[in-house]
Amino acid sequence: MIIRPANTPDHDAMWRIFQAVVATGTSYSFAPETRRENGLAYFIGPQIASWVAETEGRVVGMYKLIPNRPDLGSHVTNASFMVDPTCAGRGVGQALGLHSLREARRTGFQAMQFNFVVSTNTAAVNLWKKLGFAIAGTLPRAFQHRELGLVDAYVMHRFLDDIEV
Repeated sequence: MIIRPANTPDHDAMWRIFQAVVATGTSYSFAPETRRENGLAYFIGPQIASWVAETEGRVVGMYKLIPNRPDLGSHVTNASFMVDPTCAGRGVGQALGLHSLREARRTGFQAMQFNFVVSTNTAAVNLWKKLGFAIAGTLPRAFQHRELGLVDAYVMHRFLDDIEV
């Protein structure tokens, strides 16, 4: 697996992954009918650093890093990840997660925070815990899960001082 900066030729593959993930209604708050330009703008644009994971010439996942807050909160990064659902369980998320931690540390961030991890997305919650994140808070019934109705979302956080670059 190669993880590299995203570029314009990746947009079609990124959009395909975005659509597939959002269509499940289980992990992202975007509506299934989100327009391509809005979906891509979430991952690509000014002040957004984006990477893709590629296996055998095919983009299978992506992530972005942005400052979680401006100015006095900009030492904490926020990251978002999507993995092609057909590649679930193959280590793509973990590889992207590890890469993002190193990249965040390399670029000077001191911590990483996820503002909205759906509590029922146990694969993501378990992965982030495995990578050193802790649940810093619970947002009660903050997500409208397609099958389960209103479920909690977590704020997850970890410092980056133990990450080697």
